[in-house]
Amino acid sequence: MKKLLVSLAVTLGLVSFAHAAGDAKAGEAKAAICAACHSANGIAMIPNYPNLAGQHESYLTKQIMEIRDGVRKVPEMTGIVTGFSDQDAQNVAAYFAALPKNLGQADPALLERGQELYRAGDMAKGIPACTACHSPNGMGNEQAKYPVLSGQNPAYTAAALKKFRDGERANDPNNMMRAIAAKMSDKDIEAVSNYVFGVN
Repeated sequence: MKKLLVSLAVTLGLVSFAHAAGDAKAGEAKAAICAACHSANGIAMIPNYPNLAGQHESYLTKQIMEIRDGVRKVPEMTGIVTGFSDQDAQNVAAYFAALPKNLGQADPALLERGQELYRAGDMAKGIPACTACHSPNGMGNEQAKYPVLSGQNPAYTAAALKKFRDGERANDPNNMMRAIAAKMSDKDIEAVSNYVFGVN
């Protein structure tokens, strides 16, 4: 019954994490502070930083708010989003979501294992296929707040997976990414991170 009420509340927009559309134009000026690490076009020049261009607005909003509120620890962003209101977060997210996403090219040397993990998983290790949540073309799921992985910097994706695996990052719903990453070796992480960089 409790689950039914929560589901109904989300559907009707009665809870605070229900997504409201941001204003990309209003977000442009606020996003200027983000350019130092993520570039003005939302495609980070530093491989350890994520590309934000073309990412789902709902996902970016969630991440900004959780970093601001201390749910997700990102030392590099300490103080940067502290003064953001919920509407600021939505506006900045809308701005980056509207930009053309990065197009990457995977390293052929890691392609086979990365593709296998992404498309089929590894049943022997209990690793499910990434496509189940992030779609065959790496475009994720806007409604579920599952991120776009296509074109994401491999170094950033690998670091994120290792943080989930090591419990340093814990803002995944129902422990989902932590449970999956816990079964992945460094080589698995490197391969799938490379694959999603080039998947389209």
